[in-house]
Amino acid sequence: MTHTDLAKMPVSEKIQLMESLWESLSSSESSAVAIPAWHGDVLAQRQVMLNQGAESISAWSDAKQRIRSRTA
Repeated sequence: MTHTDLAKMPVSEKIQLMESLWESLSSSESSAVAIPAWHGDVLAQRQVMLNQGAESISAWSDAKQRIRSRTA
């Protein structure tokens, strides 16, 4: 697949492709990548905000639907 092929794809197909790619990467232990320390810092900050009620959460299925509706 070339860059031109990707550019021609509808956004919904690009999202599906990204999800498939992510599933493939996250399920393969042999291709494990070291997680940068700053990721942990961001997660800790978000956890504090969540605990303080300054951050909201939603189900992943709801979040995907919101993203898809904005990009369709």
